[in-house]
Amino acid sequence: MFLIIDLNAQTAEVKLYNPEADAKTDLQNLVAKANAEGKHVLVQIGGNWCSWCVKFNKKVTENDTLKSVLTEKYITYHLNYSKENWNEDILANLGYPQRFGFPVFVVLDGKGNRLHTQNSVYLEEDKSYSTKEVLEFFNSWSPTAIDPKSYPSKDRSKLN
Repeated sequence: MFLIIDLNAQTAEVKLYNPEADAKTDLQNLVAKANAEGKHVLVQIGGNWCSWCVKFNKKVTENDTLKSVLTEKYITYHLNYSKENWNEDILANLGYPQRFGFPVFVVLDGKGNRLHTQNSVYLEEDKSYSTKEVLEFFNSWSPTAIDPKSYPSKDRSKLN
């Protein structure tokens, strides 16, 4: 048995972000889709240059629990932030989330309203991301979590 190793082979570079994308149109379309499907849009802002952006994507696509919750409750969009395209107008409309570093996450509802901006540092654990913290983030900002019907009225007179 022989093992052949191609020393000239290069690992494929991860390309999560598309600097050439028409992000404004993409987001409008995804918001409409999220509205029709009863989901939210999770905007992951960063760039192909960002190792923590790649780590986050790897974590949520390779962890079955996170992947399931993400696909059930969100439509994901990777918004590019790089010298090729800073997407300044979109970021201004989102409240300048880049101030938190990268990646940074913005949750939009089915009407395009910004519900939450998440600094990713609070989701980190060691040299990766915490499954528990990411899951809590996903669940805390899901459509069900912010639906008033999820919280039935109780007799509040007993609280006194």
